[in-house]
Amino acid sequence: MKKIRAAVVGYGNIGKYALEALLEAPDFEIAGIVRRQGANNLPKELEGYKVVNDIRELEAVDVAILATPTRSVETYAKDILALGINTVDSFDIHTQILDLRRSLDAAAKDGKAVSIISAGWDPGSDSVVRTLMESLAPKGITYTNFGPGRSMGHSVAVRAIPGVRDALSVTIPLGTGIHRRMVYVELEDGVDFQTVKKAILADPYFVNDETHVSQVPCVKDLNDVGHGVNLVRKGVSGQTHNQLFEFNMKINNPALTAQVLVNVARASMRQQPGCYTMIEIPVIDLLPGNRDEIVKHLV
Repeated sequence: MKKIRAAVVGYGNIGKYALEALLEAPDFEIAGIVRRQGANNLPKELEGYKVVNDIRELEAVDVAILATPTRSVETYAKDILALGINTVDSFDIHTQILDLRRSLDAAAKDGKAVSIISAGWDPGSDSVVRTLMESLAPKGITYTNFGPGRSMGHSVAVRAIPGVRDALSVTIPLGTGIHRRMVYVELEDGVDFQTVKKAILADPYFVNDETHVSQVPCVKDLNDVGHGVNLVRKGVSGQTHNQLFEFNMKINNPALTAQVLVNVARASMRQQPGCYTMIEIPVIDLLPGNRDEIVKHLV
């Protein structure tokens, strides 16, 4: 069986876990790692891999796993799709997903490639669960309750604000899909806290939630990559009321995101050119192996 050649683009938390997930996947091989520093200051665990600062320096890449900040996903994806290489990402600004899908659909078709976007655990695998729940009770209400735990996307967004040395955004579920954001910032010397706080509260990541910002001397003393979700739908199947479905998980945030990215990287090889979200691809395509054996095992 010819293995899928994957490149990991970006080597932060998600990139590290994506490499681990690829090492455990029987149908993948690692084409290389793309990072801004290239092979300079190489972490010990990357010794033995081809490490570059441009994906064009790698050979025969089938799919690029974009372990980059959300706000840089579109730029990286367009550049890589133009090379005819599939891309997968965990873009997580829910209100901007449809616009990204339209933009990358055109780029993917031009490059005769496939892009699967917003493929983390939420949006991503949770989106699939919400879709299934709604199909089982077409009338009703679904509540998505995150946490308590660290939001990677929110934390990265705060770190990008000038003057922020490090940041942690913790999501606290209040029930019925309402959340509180607790943001802890470690500032560079001489930076005005109120200016940074104002920028955080105005950011699209935070404007729709109750947000509290605190300055701390050391973010690493607070950091924990654990997270979780509780999905609840109560509704109507046919004409029968009081149907109740619930899904819970407690997770290592970047590890699960990376596993989903590897799964959709596999699925990207089975789709026609274009851009997709996870609810648009067959769930069986997320798994390795023979389809008949998968059906026999899971149906």
